[in-house]
Amino acid sequence: MKYKRILLKLSGESLAGNNQNGIDAERLNEYAMEIKESTLQGVQVAVVIGGGNIFRGLQGVGAGFDRVQGDYMGMLATVINSLALQSALENISVPAVVLSGITIDPLCKAMSRRRALENLNKSRVVIIAGGTGNPFFTTDSAAALRAIEIKADVILKGTRVDGIYTADPEKDKNAEKFDSLSFNEAYEKKLNIMDLTAFALCMENKLPIIVFNMNEKGNLGKIVKGEKIGTLVSEKQVEG
Repeated sequence: MKYKRILLKLSGESLAGNNQNGIDAERLNEYAMEIKESTLQGVQVAVVIGGGNIFRGLQGVGAGFDRVQGDYMGMLATVINSLALQSALENISVPAVVLSGITIDPLCKAMSRRRALENLNKSRVVIIAGGTGNPFFTTDSAAALRAIEIKADVILKGTRVDGIYTADPEKDKNAEKFDSLSFNEAYEKKLNIMDLTAFALCMENKLPIIVFNMNEKGNLGKIVKGEKIGTLVSEKQVEG
């Protein structure tokens, strides 16, 4: 197995499926099955989910909310998504625990490195909600921070496209896909992989990122086995 411990980053919008918002039960269950397949291979899985399908902090600013208050509302949205994923996993006999940057008794305990590692070592999926617990930070930044804390081997960023392109492939049919990139190349090309804070954390800590299509059945399992799926961003560009 190439990766023994992963952090899977999912957007809140991805949970909406074909809907514009809310949680699509079918998509949620598909993701739960993908995660289960990885755990059956002995991989330790942590998950960070955004909350954009319910509420986004910057969206709140546009609606007249204070930015700090809006960000806290966005954090609560991530807790809702995390509880939904926990339920979907438990329904298919996968033990899962929700830890959060903001604690909500009795729903989730506070995120700490020790608590996360204890649960991962007991073969539980650890779903980390509540962002970093602070306003002005995205869930991308939270994913990078948590991955470094738990010493994950890689961040797997699940999207609806199959990697990183020179342009948005959904808008530009001539966009070309990268199989791999170095951190420096990705930065110089100004590719929108993660926000700059998250990207800098990964680069400084030499934590590789793989961007892949989470909606393609079996992709997650293939990646943890070492198959070349999506686009790898790492310290050095991988040849071939």
